[in-house]
Amino acid sequence: MALAATHPTWALAWGDEVWWSRLAQPALHSWTPEGQPLRLQELTLPRDEHTPKALACDGLLVRHCPNQPEQMLLRFVERRPVSRETTTFLAWCSERVAAQGLTAMLLIWDNASWHISREVRTWLRQHNQHVKQTGQGVRILACRLPLKSPWLNPIEAKWVHGKRAIVEPDRLLSAQEIRNRVYTYYGCAEDAHQIISEKAA
Repeated sequence: MALAATHPTWALAWGDEVWWSRLAQPALHSWTPEGQPLRLQELTLPRDEHTPKALACDGLLVRHCPNQPEQMLLRFVERRPVSRETTTFLAWCSERVAAQGLTAMLLIWDNASWHISREVRTWLRQHNQHVKQTGQGVRILACRLPLKSPWLNPIEAKWVHGKRAIVEPDRLLSAQEIRNRVYTYYGCAEDAHQIISEKAA
């Protein structure tokens, strides 16, 4: 991390995935003028509704970019995080980081199976080789966090605050409402969510 801070064309980034539940309510404290605390109601999915109960989302918290504030890069996925969706997300992120004139990104994330899979490790190696050969793009240097240490990843706190910010006390939000609120809260431009074939998933 200290090394990345000394390179003006390097970015320091933390990656993670999160589920945005339409039913589970986050723990939070509230204040109301009447002195009656806001109470979150237990939500249930109507029997005739067949939409997902939760939405999966890939995220990247990028810091230490010259003349750039901290930023979040987000993309929702159709089902669950898998290796193919991870490599698609990394390719998408590298394009956006490269557009800012950066040449390398130090990526810090946990040991999830789709982070350390052969497919992801192969993709990272081939991606970095391509960047080195062509001189274009952003090298991605992946570093793993110690096992069972989510508190070392600052994006985890971002997820907690985001879930509290978009919550509706007594109404079930639609999937699109959740996406809209998440993108608005983190100041991200909405991008088409990733669709991976059933075979790849």
